[in-house]
Amino acid sequence: MGQHLVADPEICHGQLTFKGTRIMVKDVLDMVAKGWDWERISTAWYGKVSHEAIAEAIKLASEALIEKTEKRRPRYQSKQPDANWKAY
Repeated sequence: MGQHLVADPEICHGQLTFKGTRIMVKDVLDMVAKGWDWERISTAWYGKVSHEAIAEAIKLASEALIEKTEKRRPRYQSKQPDANWKAY
């Protein structure tokens, strides 16, 4: 998946985890969503989740969200305003 994330069917049934651990990415993202700072998250996992790993997880989640919303958004063609259109 990336430098810090892996989805291995032999580890946690293929759930996305941090490499070399059984720490699930969704658990760390939940901590971020609750407002935990990255140092607190890293400490909670005994230093096994680095700041770089958290950043990669957030970036991946962001990209997935953007991709999902882009697929749902209807595509409209841009139209030029007609000659009678006036901005107020």
